[in-house]
Amino acid sequence: MGRPHLARPAHALTARAVTAGTEQTLHMDPGTPRLMWHLFEPVHGVTYFAEEPRRAAADFGLTGYWAGYVVFRAAPLGSVGPAVVTAAFHGFGPSRLTKVLPRAWDAVSPAQALEARATSTAAALRAICAVAGIGDDQVTAAADALERAAAAVDVAGRVLAAANVALPRRDDPYERLWQATTVLREHRGDGHVATLVALGVSPVESHLLKITAGESEERSLRLGRAWDDVQWAAGRARLHDRGWTDPAGDLTPAGHAARDEVERRTDEAASAPWRALGQAASIEVAALLRPFAAAVAASGVVPFPNPVGLGWPPPA
Repeated sequence: MGRPHLARPAHALTARAVTAGTEQTLHMDPGTPRLMWHLFEPVHGVTYFAEEPRRAAADFGLTGYWAGYVVFRAAPLGSVGPAVVTAAFHGFGPSRLTKVLPRAWDAVSPAQALEARATSTAAALRAICAVAGIGDDQVTAAADALERAAAAVDVAGRVLAAANVALPRRDDPYERLWQATTVLREHRGDGHVATLVALGVSPVESHLLKITAGESEERSLRLGRAWDDVQWAAGRARLHDRGWTDPAGDLTPAGHAARDEVERRTDEAASAPWRALGQAASIEVAALLRPFAAAVAASGVVPFPNPVGLGWPPPA
């Protein structure tokens, strides 16, 4: 598959960082994939929380927050139906997708949605960066670095990552930065879903593990993902039957171990871009990206805590 938008960037990393990929591929700190997630996820998340993308979705007649979310996130897949998107997103109840698809494609084509999400998110990032005093040169450098990382994702079996990798390269540096974080985010998400499936953890169980670990708030996560009371209670019962929660609903030692194993495997599945770059180059990418993540966090556009369990500040 061709990757026109993920070619080697014109503004390369420093010579030390460029050569580090071959020298340190086998010496990546195991904490690097998680650190990088904490840095690229807030930048990616702007598209779901900022006012500009919401207005762009509303301009197409997509009513309500979730209509815009579903259409903008699913657009790289083409005009597919709710069953495919439910499978790809994994964590959502089927009703969340059937309320939007397929009729949303009568109002907006995937191509229109892709253009709107890129330009509206870039507008939101421009405003955030302006407040934070981040200049265009920093944006270009960060976009180039993130594109280099995104070029190294492995897409076999990763539907959302592959669909985003296949998109044409944007010209605007803010759009390029956001698109690269999106490739990395969906790559990590696809790996997380594969981990959950391999371990036999259902969507509701995965949410409850996150909630009982103190990473997300129960009510907003359950309602946002459109799971009804019966489905939620059944997931809770399965966790108890597996010995992962006690009668009070708290994680048992076995539950903590299962949660830790999910996160360990997710980090490992997300490691390919950072192994390809090497530890030194990955550290340089983190340094370039950190001001943007910090600016998003300071702006309040992306809430902390949030449904994905992302906290701020990132781990050391």
